[in-house]
Amino acid sequence: MYAAERQQRIIAQARRAGRVEVAALADVLGVAAETVRRDLTALERRGSLRRVHGGAIPVERLEIEPTLATRTGRLTEVKRRIAARALDELPSGGSIILDAGSTTQAVAELLPPDIDLTVLTNSLAAATVLSSHPGIRLYLLGGRLRGTTGAAVGDWATSALEGVVVDVALIGTNGLSVARGLTTPDQSEALVKRAMVGAARKCVVLTDSSKTGDDHLHRFAQLADVDVVITDTDIDDDVAAEIRSAGPEVVTA
Repeated sequence: MYAAERQQRIIAQARRAGRVEVAALADVLGVAAETVRRDLTALERRGSLRRVHGGAIPVERLEIEPTLATRTGRLTEVKRRIAARALDELPSGGSIILDAGSTTQAVAELLPPDIDLTVLTNSLAAATVLSSHPGIRLYLLGGRLRGTTGAAVGDWATSALEGVVVDVALIGTNGLSVARGLTTPDQSEALVKRAMVGAARKCVVLTDSSKTGDDHLHRFAQLADVDVVITDTDIDDDVAAEIRSAGPEVVTA
C-alpha cells in the first residue's frame, strides 16, 4: 500500500471514529507502529489531524483556513529551498505570474535586486517586497483583498488575467493529488488560480510534500495542466512517480 493511500485510510478512520490509535492502526494496516507515527506526523504537518497521546484526532481543514502568517511560519527552510529552486524556472527578461502564498512569498524575497523581469501578482505582501526592485516591472492585480491570505480575488483579478499571456506562472496550492489535481479551500482564490494557470505558457507548482495526497473543496487545475512540480525531498518516491505519470516533471529541493 502506498503511503498516500495509507494516509487517506487513516484520515477516513479518524473522521468515522473521532480518534485513531497508533497500535490499532498498525494492526489494521499491517505496518510497524513507527510507520504509523510517521504518517500521523505527515498528516499533522498538513493540518489534517492533530496528534494526541497514543494517536490522533481529526481536524476539518475546510472550517479553519490557516492565515498567511501562520503558513509562513511553517516549514520555513523547506519553503526557502523550494523557492530557491524555482528561480531556475524564471525566464531572463521575461514575464511571470506570482501567486499569493507562503512559498511564493519566499520566491519574492529571494529574487535578486537587479533581476530583469515582469511580474504580475495578486499578493499584497509580494508586491510590497518587489516594489523596490529597480529591474522588475511590477503589475499588481486588483480586487477584493482576503485578509486570511493577503490575496486579491474576484472579477477584477480574473478579468485582468484574461487579457495577458506570460511565460511562467508560479502557483501555490493547499492540496495536490493525482485523483483530484490541485485544490484550495476558498472558491474565490480557486478562480484566480485557475485564471493564472490559463494565462501562462508554463505552469510551475510550488508545494511542500506534506500537501500531497490532500484534497480541498475547490479544484483549480488538473495535474495535466502543470508542467513542473517543485517540492521537497521528503516526498515519497511512489507519490512522486504517481505525479509524474499524470504529466508534470517532479523536482525536489
